[in-house]
Amino acid sequence: MKKKFVIISVLLLIGISCKTNEKKDNSENRIKIEWVENLNGDFSFSEKWSYGDGIYRNQNGELRLDSGMVPEEIAETITRKYNEKNRIYKDSLTEYYKIVDTTHIFHSIKSVANVYENTVYDHFEFKKMKNGEIKGETINNVSGYSHLHIKLKNDYCYAWNDYKSIFDKGNHIFNLKSGKILIDKSLFKNGIVKAEFDFNFKNTLEKKKKLSWKGKIYSQIETE
Repeated sequence: MKKKFVIISVLLLIGISCKTNEKKDNSENRIKIEWVENLNGDFSFSEKWSYGDGIYRNQNGELRLDSGMVPEEIAETITRKYNEKNRIYKDSLTEYYKIVDTTHIFHSIKSVANVYENTVYDHFEFKKMKNGEIKGETINNVSGYSHLHIKLKNDYCYAWNDYKSIFDKGNHIFNLKSGKILIDKSLFKNGIVKAEFDFNFKNTLEKKKKLSWKGKIYSQIETE
């Protein structure tokens, strides 16, 4: 009888331990979303816009695409539409701008980051996945090697810094250590993420070096 009692006790302890570990694993790298009925603050950055990467206006006032940013065959197609004065042939304008995207892309993030090989991002894109998760990341900056990723799921926010070094530090994922995020509840229900965040990440390269990302987001949620 005593042996049975001991065995049952051990099994119960193992079960409790497993549940504790499971709970710890599920809560790791995430923070609770702070829902706000009306998130105040300056979000005027969302009224600004810019062209996509590689689009510039030349000395003739024409919008051009840097040919070094596209595959060689596309670059050749674009170049053939220039005349001897380096202007786009008038009868090629429509076809040219079917290839070269000059869409006005409105800014969706304003932030300050203390991360490796940092750059400034103006665009953040969210997508709703088929499983209901909402995932987002910084986009539209070819010089960016350190990206911010956010996942929203069941009232929780997961965030990480995806770092791909151009030097000798390799590729790393720095998971969330601590922080907070406030999200406008009513706009979220209408498919818009209006948020203010302040994240700290676990630095697995240099433990004494702080990694952080702080800012605001105003972004439409696209569907997968």
